[in-house]
Amino acid sequence: MILDKAHHFNSWDVVLASQLPRRAEFLKLTGLTFRIVPSSFEENLDKSTFSSARDYASENSKRKAKDVFDSLALKESDFKTNRMVIGSDTVVVLDGTILEKPKDQKSAVSMLRSLSGRTHTVCTGVTLIFSSTLNNKENSKPFTELTFAEETTVTFASLTDSQIDAYVATGEPMDKAGSYGIQGIGGTFIPKINGCFYNVAGFPLHKFCQELNDIMQILFHYVVLRICTCEEKKVSGSLKKNHHSLFQNG
Repeated sequence: MILDKAHHFNSWDVVLASQLPRRAEFLKLTGLTFRIVPSSFEENLDKSTFSSARDYASENSKRKAKDVFDSLALKESDFKTNRMVIGSDTVVVLDGTILEKPKDQKSAVSMLRSLSGRTHTVCTGVTLIFSSTLNNKENSKPFTELTFAEETTVTFASLTDSQIDAYVATGEPMDKAGSYGIQGIGGTFIPKINGCFYNVAGFPLHKFCQELNDIMQILFHYVVLRICTCEEKKVSGSLKKNHHSLFQNG
């Protein structure tokens, strides 16, 4: 939970690199104030080149976040803005095969038939990219990124063809990995999960808060060290105002 610390990001430009309403809905629960800038990354990576679905989802999340981060950076002359860009990608894995969003109703039906009566894994990769307010001349890399992933196992009840057809006809499966939404009608098919519910829905809320909380602890520790250093060296007040730029030296 970061609700008690979210205000520290009030002066930051927090950006969600996703247009999926459910991700924005979940991110609001953290207390963060953010804006949405959808990524233009085409998600066309070759799955066969990845050793695991975890690596695949993580790389997709990284590409999405980097796409938005770079597009915003191009509009600026420097990195004066403290910014955090959040990219995320969710996939369903059954028997080692990655199931993403269905291409059409036929593929949605096929996916749901394969999931019927079986247990599968949902994996979400998340990447956080932070800009730095330090002078670019002092840093070879003016940003820092963190990527992590969460996995949850999901058990489906046995579904009849008529149940699958009726569900696909609602349109709910068409923008969801694995062709179902646990937070919607698809939740009626699921008797059991092992792990994070929000991860299955598209964003591992607890894991995100855990990782961000760890980073914020580094931030607070860095601020103390930076202030002490500034006082010892009697650095100008203008530099002291920038002591929140943590990630390059922390």
